[in-house]
Amino acid sequence: MGAIAEIFREFAPEYLRRFGDAMPPEHRKVIDAILLCRTEENGSVVYRCEECGLNHILNRSCGNRHCPQCQSHKTTQWLERQMERMLPGHHFMLTFTVPEELCDFIRSHQRLCYAALFAASSAAMKKLCLDPRHVGGDLPGFFGVLHTWGRQLQYHPHIHYVVPGGAISTADGSWRRSGEHFFLPVKALSSIFRAKFRESIEKAGLLAEVPKEAWLKPWNVNSQAVGASEASIKYLAPYVFRVAISDHRIVKVEDGRVLFRYRKQKSNRERTMALDAMEFLRRFLQHVLPTGFMKVRYYGFLSPNAAVSLEEVRTKIELAYGFDVPEHEMEPKPKAALTCRGCGSLVRYLFVNLPAKRWPSGPSG
Repeated sequence: MGAIAEIFREFAPEYLRRFGDAMPPEHRKVIDAILLCRTEENGSVVYRCEECGLNHILNRSCGNRHCPQCQSHKTTQWLERQMERMLPGHHFMLTFTVPEELCDFIRSHQRLCYAALFAASSAAMKKLCLDPRHVGGDLPGFFGVLHTWGRQLQYHPHIHYVVPGGAISTADGSWRRSGEHFFLPVKALSSIFRAKFRESIEKAGLLAEVPKEAWLKPWNVNSQAVGASEASIKYLAPYVFRVAISDHRIVKVEDGRVLFRYRKQKSNRERTMALDAMEFLRRFLQHVLPTGFMKVRYYGFLSPNAAVSLEEVRTKIELAYGFDVPEHEMEPKPKAALTCRGCGSLVRYLFVNLPAKRWPSGPSG
């Protein structure tokens, strides 16, 4: 069992006793999932060695997207899919962040506000892509990933986007390239982002709940040229399915406190923070997403419903570069196979033992 699961096992009962009545149902589900993950209570999968006949019994994972033990495989799968969809040409990573004055409001209205953050930031990019001074295309394509945490587990909602440097002009079907080191003006993006987010909150009838200071300061938008998309995708991949903190950052648990490692922004020096266990659990759980909320979203020609295929987009980009654009070649990675701990031969799947509570109850007697 991982370090964070051990923390939950030791301190979650007390946390539930203190705060269970006021806890969102999503938080209770995450606690239950983490406590049962890879335990006998969660069922098991049985494999048998093809050579020596030895049976291997592995406890099942919970599969919850907020469980630190369950995300590594999903991250690898997502990365492989994105690398297959990579486009040639230069790319940018754009990050949209809200002022600190908005954090309490967003945390209290997560489903509404997270959707509004995606809608406002994506609309800002689409609007400015139309401007011929920057790109001049009406069909950009990009994907974004919502993060809600900072390095000390504090609440810090922001969205990272990976954006190919250009857009399609549907008027003539051509690829309109942006500059290699400049995509869109961040001050203009900030203003549009703020205005469109405010429109969403006003439409929901909640504008009076937002501190006025939030609208009086610039909203932070960062744009960074990242060259080929491979670097930015590999950077984002661990964050797509990563939870607020992973096991390797936990230093120790002692005297009811959790000590964990972190680094300040733009610093490589490792620091240690100590939090009361109840506060650690509170900070961890505040990053649980609303049920069913999609934290990764695709837009424009990268959307699954796009009218233009990725092959068409790739061809248009190559034409715009005069075919003088490096192509990334995927290196096939062999999939890890399960082997017998006795003789080292391959094992094959036999069956799953589901936990008793998941079997339909039959007639009594």
